[in-house]
Amino acid sequence: MLTEHDPKATAPARRREDMLDRVEARLRAVLGDEYRRHAGHARAAGLVESLAELVAAGGERVRPVVLLTGYLAAGGDPDDERAVDAAAALELLDTAALLRADEHDGVAVRRGMPALHVAHAAEHERGGWGGDARRHGAYAATLAGDLALACAGRLTGGALTGAARDHWDELRADRSIGLYAREAMTVAYLDDPWPGRCVSGCDSGCRAGWYALRAPLLIGAALAGRADLTPAYESYAAALHAAWRLRGFLDGGPEYAWEADLLREMLLDGEERDVAERMIRDLVKRASRTAADASLPPEWRTELVTFASRVAAV
Repeated sequence: MLTEHDPKATAPARRREDMLDRVEARLRAVLGDEYRRHAGHARAAGLVESLAELVAAGGERVRPVVLLTGYLAAGGDPDDERAVDAAAALELLDTAALLRADEHDGVAVRRGMPALHVAHAAEHERGGWGGDARRHGAYAATLAGDLALACAGRLTGGALTGAARDHWDELRADRSIGLYAREAMTVAYLDDPWPGRCVSGCDSGCRAGWYALRAPLLIGAALAGRADLTPAYESYAAALHAAWRLRGFLDGGPEYAWEADLLREMLLDGEERDVAERMIRDLVKRASRTAADASLPPEWRTELVTFASRVAAV
């Protein structure tokens, strides 16, 4: 995981862990409130419960970790609930995309339990309901994703203003457009699984992945009132994102299908893999230099350097 409770954790990491605990509580609260609103209607409550179970099952909370890292490094107040709400909203935004991706890709199991579209298709079959069970499951997943976005909107309504709101709105648009661009390239047989563009410089079609680091960092800086950190955070995120994508390609991450496996077998013998590993290390060094030179407290410069190594597994 990118972060976890560790008695030997640094002071910056402990402050981030404390805020992450509050993010978890905020996610439970917003989904619990939604469940209670519909408790008298079994079908409606069932959809909320499915979403809440998926969120509670966790994952690495990548986006909240990145946002809180950028926020605290920028001098943000750990007691400010706006950052907690924004981090929780990012997790719900990610959940919405995950629900749609699972249905699109035919994923059967997510976080140790049946994927939501599978669970609701099975409910349809068990009940002997009319219509097509698979279409019902797919529709349920789409609506659960819409519900996640609605809950994220509640959280960001009072939390994000000014530059932070601008970054959030840009993130939502770029994510949708970037995901479509990647899908279109894949189905047109033009997609090269080797993430070379991430190394040479991300374009707009790559922002589906780029958002994972850049946007949360910039939202965190904006919430902390440190717009001056934008160039440093963007430079840090660009290098680290490229290293992250290369690591995913080399290790066969979930975004890389059979053609990536084939390309690795064809192109990456021991020597080429060593070259790719050196590229990852060079990118992490570039991100680390940016962090070390940023106008941040020394403890947070060190934390960002450590975070870069952890993300890229070097």
